[in-house]
Amino acid sequence: MIRVESPGLFTTVQDLERPGFGPIGVSASGAADSVALRLGNRLVDNPEGSAALEMTLLGGTFEFPEGARAALTGSDFGATLDGAAISLWTTFDIRPGGTLQIGATRSGARCYLCAQGGIAVELFLGSASTHVLSGLGGFHGRPLRKGDVLPIGPATGVTFREPSIPTEVLARLTPRTLLRVTDGPQSDWFPETSRRIFYNSVYRVTEEANRMGLRLEGAAVAARSSGEMITEGVSPGAIQVPGSGQPIVLFVEQQTTGGYPKIANVIAADLPSVGQLRPRDEVRFEHVDFDTARRLLVEQEELIRAAH
Repeated sequence: MIRVESPGLFTTVQDLERPGFGPIGVSASGAADSVALRLGNRLVDNPEGSAALEMTLLGGTFEFPEGARAALTGSDFGATLDGAAISLWTTFDIRPGGTLQIGATRSGARCYLCAQGGIAVELFLGSASTHVLSGLGGFHGRPLRKGDVLPIGPATGVTFREPSIPTEVLARLTPRTLLRVTDGPQSDWFPETSRRIFYNSVYRVTEEANRMGLRLEGAAVAARSSGEMITEGVSPGAIQVPGSGQPIVLFVEQQTTGGYPKIANVIAADLPSVGQLRPRDEVRFEHVDFDTARRLLVEQEELIRAAH
């Protein structure tokens, strides 16, 4: 089990996602940085979609009364185990009664704590992910609190070869701030001048950034028409442009429908990078075609498979 001594700023149970329920208004949720979660689970011999703890900007303090095998992945939060520094992207053992203390971020937005056996919470619609806006899934549908006790499941018997991720793999999977995007469904609503502004400008992530979406500030992007569009389904990574002209990147807990035109969509391979963006980080966008987007996703999957 894991006993929460301090929950940090915003710590939730997350697995890969719960796909397929958009038509009933439930977004996929899941880990904001799916690559970090998958690699962390590989390090502790879990199936890569097993549930783990996702910490945002500030980690917590966790006691392991019976010990555990664990790994930390994602951004560097300056973790210590019983006072000794712990490295990212490597497996470590926690003695019975050991305490893992995870501090404030030194790099990106999110850090993942994966324990061998996974976090054993009741599934909702087939997933352990916390959907915070609806209060469903995860541990009682909410971020963790002091005093919470989370069960760890049994080891699965899955075995990988190495206790750490090769540095050359990590270098190629480093989160990006130049996000690659394909055309959005309403990209033709935007004149060429607006598209040039969008692709040539630097945008800053505002304080209004969470798992639902990231509001950006920078050069305004104007559509040809000021008329409203009919609300339609939206996907993670869709970049909406409201009347203000300031883009919004929809993320893992996005509303499943929206009525703003979408100029672009972050490609699947770069969605984990969105999960590591912090308020005041700066981003730019690079247009790619659909064939390139597919190729980049295949390359990323090959890198993940090569990690062990």
